[in-house]
Amino acid sequence: MSQELVLIGFVLLFVAIILILVGSVLGAEKSGGKVEWSVGGFIGPIPFGWASSPEMLKWTMAITTIVLVAFVLILFLKLS
Repeated sequence: MSQELVLIGFVLLFVAIILILVGSVLGAEKSGGKVEWSVGGFIGPIPFGWASSPEMLKWTMAITTIVLVAFVLILFLKLS
């Protein structure tokens, strides 16, 4: 059963990546060719990120921080 779940997870991840790429290309054609992007995360307590604009980097870091805080809160609530 766990092997089936892993396979389903990989397939869903692959489909999601393809959909994101197609959506980016189609969205760029409609908006005049400008696509804004950003990548970010944390390595330990140190944040990192790259973006095509400062505004996108701020959004990425904010969303990453919110997700990380939620994850830590859920983890602590489960352990206590």
